[in-house]
Amino acid sequence: MFELNNVKPEPIPPVLMEQSNIWATNLNIEKGKRYLVTAPSGKGKSTFIYAMYGLRKDYSGQLSFENQDVKQFDLDNWATIRQENVAIVFQDLRLFLNLNGLENIQLKSELTNTKSTKQIKVMAKRLGVDTILGQTCGTMSYGQRQRIAIIRALCQPFDYLFLDEPFSHLDEANIKVACELIEEVCEEQNSGFILVSLGENYFLKYDETLRL
Repeated sequence: MFELNNVKPEPIPPVLMEQSNIWATNLNIEKGKRYLVTAPSGKGKSTFIYAMYGLRKDYSGQLSFENQDVKQFDLDNWATIRQENVAIVFQDLRLFLNLNGLENIQLKSELTNTKSTKQIKVMAKRLGVDTILGQTCGTMSYGQRQRIAIIRALCQPFDYLFLDEPFSHLDEANIKVACELIEEVCEEQNSGFILVSLGENYFLKYDETLRL
């Protein structure tokens, strides 16, 4: 479980936190639950995700994982957590643009021996990117890259899946298929997710909706 105790990100002015269910509150993010986090631009959606993923420490208060302050974790701790407990689709995707789609996915999958190449290709076919797996990501459209990044995130064990505006360049049909795949994998692994958006609900079921 993640616990936030009076966490206040330093880049966000206090006036923008007044209506938040997350900042400057006490909040538990429980394993297996599905959260929608909504906020307009500039209220710290990516800051929230990056803090949970250990990429930002510029906040006051305490953020804990399994009763340990995450600011005390070293790189080895985070490497283990990111391989076993937490998966992520970054807003900026962070794919290796010189590698092809399959290679980007396999870099993650082979670390944990979670999905076979055959399973990856089945997921890619569902998301309509099976025919471009051999294409370098730098030559793909942004929507194609988003689908590759979603598959990559699903090819590892996780208790929590962080989704930072993952569908911004997808049409409704592709969003629906991606949501179905995300829900299936979460169900298989008895895991939950946190999706941050500008307000869209998409085609997912949520246990709780939070406001930044």
